[in-house]
Amino acid sequence: MAHAENETTISRSPEDIYAFLADGLNNPKWRSGIQHIALQSGNPGAVGAIYTQTLTGPGGRPIAGDYEITTAEPGKRLAFQVVAGPARPTGVYLLSVAPNGTTLRFILDLQPKGLMKLMGPMINRTMQTEAAQLANLKSVLESSLPNETA
Repeated sequence: MAHAENETTISRSPEDIYAFLADGLNNPKWRSGIQHIALQSGNPGAVGAIYTQTLTGPGGRPIAGDYEITTAEPGKRLAFQVVAGPARPTGVYLLSVAPNGTTLRFILDLQPKGLMKLMGPMINRTMQTEAAQLANLKSVLESSLPNETA
C-alpha cells in the first residue's frame, strides 16, 4: 500500500479550514498541478459531491483526478475517494483544536492493483509531494483575512 501523511498547525478555526477544504474549487489556490476543477454534481462540500479535475501528470500531460466526498463532518473530518484517473487513492483531512489554532492532519492511501504495483516508488513520491502541500494551505489561510476563506 502507498501511504503519505502530513500535519501542520494553522492559525485559523477548524470551521474556517474545513469550509475552505470542503469547497474543492479552492484547491488551485494551494495545490499545484491542478489545470482545471469544477463541481460536477451534488452540493459543494457535501457527502456525494463529485469534483472533476484535470491534473498535470507525468511529462506534463493532463490526467483525470475526479473525486467524491465520502465523509463530511464540519470542523472535524473531510474524506474523499478519487473516482477517475490512473491512481485512485482515498484521503482524509482530520482537524482538531490546538493552542494556537487548528491542527490539520492529511492522510492519503492507495492500494495499487495490477501493473500499478510496478509503479509503487513513483506513486509513493507523488503522494508524498501531495501531502507536503499542506505548507501551501497554511500559507494561504494564514495570509487571508477571516472572511476571505471561501
